[in-house]
Amino acid sequence: MFIGHFAVAFAAKKIEPEVSLGTTFAAAQLADVVWPVFVLAGIERVAIAPGDTAVTPLRFESYPYSHSLVAVLLWAIAFAGLHYLSRKRPRAALFLGLLVLSHWVLDVASHRPDMPVTPWGPLRLGLGLWYSLPATVLVEVGLLAAGVWLYASATRGRDRVGRYGLASLVAFLVVLYAGNLLGPPPPSVQAIGWAGLLGAAILLVWSAWVDRHRQAS
Repeated sequence: MFIGHFAVAFAAKKIEPEVSLGTTFAAAQLADVVWPVFVLAGIERVAIAPGDTAVTPLRFESYPYSHSLVAVLLWAIAFAGLHYLSRKRPRAALFLGLLVLSHWVLDVASHRPDMPVTPWGPLRLGLGLWYSLPATVLVEVGLLAAGVWLYASATRGRDRVGRYGLASLVAFLVVLYAGNLLGPPPPSVQAIGWAGLLGAAILLVWSAWVDRHRQAS
């Protein structure tokens, strides 16, 4: 899943309005932030295999330390702990930990059975939403629309940046999503890793910037 993760991050603002959108983006996407690092380091493996599913040309061969249930749970505890130590807000910290964990749940829904439960065991899960392109688009676009609506209903723009910055962020996500679905396969595994890191950095900075120009309504 791609924009579905960001949909959850947008919606989270309705429940925890004091937490920055940049922080919820980081939490919901944490597994995909660390994954490119592990891929570039050769710790985890992905192959370019057009047709493996209808949605992505990537075959995720091994990602036990970024995407297994046990690993994501540990990432969630670490993220929640760091937030609590820096902000002293236990409810927000717990909620952010759940956001990190939501990544695994949404990926199980979309992936073929390649999502590891533990870093060391053979069990893999996946409900296979990605086998159907129309169903994937319907689900993800619907999630994004609901998430953005919840975010917009919980906040209001303090200035032009707050109003138009949000629209541009959503438009950028949609363009990225369309490019992932309709564009050619990536040229190399290294390109996947570097593009993942660059995209994550842009989206985290952009979302935090937009959120600074909005306030709880």
